Amino acid sequence: MSPSRTDEACIHFTGVAPAARRTGLARSLYEQFFACAHRNDRRVVKAITSPQNSRSIAFHTAMGFECSEPVADYDGPGQDRVVFARRL
Repeated sequence: MSPSRTDEACIHFTGVAPAARRTGLARSLYEQFFACAHRNDRRVVKAITSPQNSRSIAFHTAMGFECSEPVADYDGPGQDRVVFARRL
């Protein structure tokens, strides 16, 4: 839960081992996080990824996240990121 943005929750990193991909594990983890965020009165969940991570972009889009254009230098010089937001 974001300590400074009381209506937001942030997913900092979720990784699934290659052998466990396409099993619904990531979806289940995200759905549990959405429920936790909702219980904590959060109205939006945010996440980021690199613009080159097409699998992450496809996953987040399929999960109902809105996807930004790459944000230049988001994580520092030369560290562009795509920002995702999903309303609960």
